[in-house]
Amino acid sequence: MAQLAEVSTATVSHVINNTRFVSLETKEKVYRAMEQLDFRPNAVAQSLRSQRSNTIGLIVPMLPSDTSNFFFMTVAQGIQKTLKRRGYHMLLSNNSTEELEEEIEQIKLFNAKLIDGLIIASIAEDVGHLSETVNGKYPVVFIDRRPEGYKGDFILSDGFGATLQAVRELLDKGHKRIGFLSATLGISTSMERLEGYRKALEERGIAFDPALVREIPASFDNGRLAAQQLLDGTDMTALFVANNVLTMGAMSYLQERRVRIPQELAVIGYDDYDWTKITTPPLTVIRQPSFELGEKAAEVMLSRIEEADGQEEEPREYRLPAQLIVRDSC
Repeated sequence: MAQLAEVSTATVSHVINNTRFVSLETKEKVYRAMEQLDFRPNAVAQSLRSQRSNTIGLIVPMLPSDTSNFFFMTVAQGIQKTLKRRGYHMLLSNNSTEELEEEIEQIKLFNAKLIDGLIIASIAEDVGHLSETVNGKYPVVFIDRRPEGYKGDFILSDGFGATLQAVRELLDKGHKRIGFLSATLGISTSMERLEGYRKALEERGIAFDPALVREIPASFDNGRLAAQQLLDGTDMTALFVANNVLTMGAMSYLQERRVRIPQELAVIGYDDYDWTKITTPPLTVIRQPSFELGEKAAEVMLSRIEEADGQEEEPREYRLPAQLIVRDSC
């Protein structure tokens, strides 16, 4: 491996066991050699030498009927790919009840596995419970949302900027009565998207009208219900749906009602899943950088682990840009 990477055997050992500083360029050479030779470090031996398990825990909320499963599984793929290249393993735990008690129990189970770090999309707005369950024993990286109450890095998609761009697109096409359909407000993800909607209206001097906004728990049936309420109860000419499963429900109802899109109602949804390309017409959406979020979360986590024996930097927030994919629905 040292020969293939064109480095010394001592450098290979330092990279694998993380026992000394090695430049990023040299590390990449060793990682490429590991991939080419299909080398897998002995996790037990590494753990005994370094007091590390080379294992990172990942907790995400995924409900059986929620299309956000695709989002979080893609995030997990990005995390796993990056960790694997660096000789780390990922343990995935799914908070399928979206209950705080289950989240806490999952962290305790991870603690028994002696994980080296935790990547989490917490269901809580305040994660003060981490002071007891983690208590600084290892670094924590938050993904997709920005809870309060515990120090950690944040890896986020720019929901505010993406929503701002999407609503500007509708305004540029002459729409002034724009409906906004959101999952339950509270977590930072939903709040930022609402702020982007309000900012776009404010830029054009259009007053925010609460009657055009529906906040509802994310489900397919609720997407249908909210679309019906907005369609029958307001004079909206365009609709922005800030959640993927609500987008699916809303489009189901609009197509059942034979609403002509975009002639009667322009629509922009959230997340670029395959089904959005085969609606009539194909749906304009915001594409989140889900795989890239996972890659970045893993990179930041590994950097934190490498800092453990030195001077640690203050937690940082990383925002990855989302992309407006314009099709024929607006």
